Amino acid sequence: MLDLIQSVEKPRMKEKMPNFQVGDTVKVSLKIKEIIKEGRDKKKGSKAKISEREKVYPFQGIVIKRKGGGIRETFTVRKESHGIGVERIFPLHSPIISEIRVLKKGKVRRAKLYYLREKKK
Repeated sequence: MLDLIQSVEKPRMKEKMPNFQVGDTVKVSLKIKEIIKEGRDKKKGSKAKISEREKVYPFQGIVIKRKGGGIRETFTVRKESHGIGVERIFPLHSPIISEIRVLKKGKVRRAKLYYLREKKK
């Protein structure tokens, strides 16, 4: 049973993942599909033109939690944006993540850094 699950998960897992831990400052680059709908010309009666564009959206912050294993592994990144704390949970092997870059290594003694929610800068 376990071999069957691993055989299904293995092809979907990403091969090259950076080695990052809780407390590290990372920059996660997300691929976002943007759908642009251009208006139609009323005189000619043409239909609306729909085009897709892919943007890269960076999310930079401190990793406060890692959870799970295998293809189900997730990590939570926290950042301060205009004085408001923003947390986002990312699946580690998600196809929308184009790159994870470690900017700074952290030295922590905890596995979960929930106390950073209470800290003010």
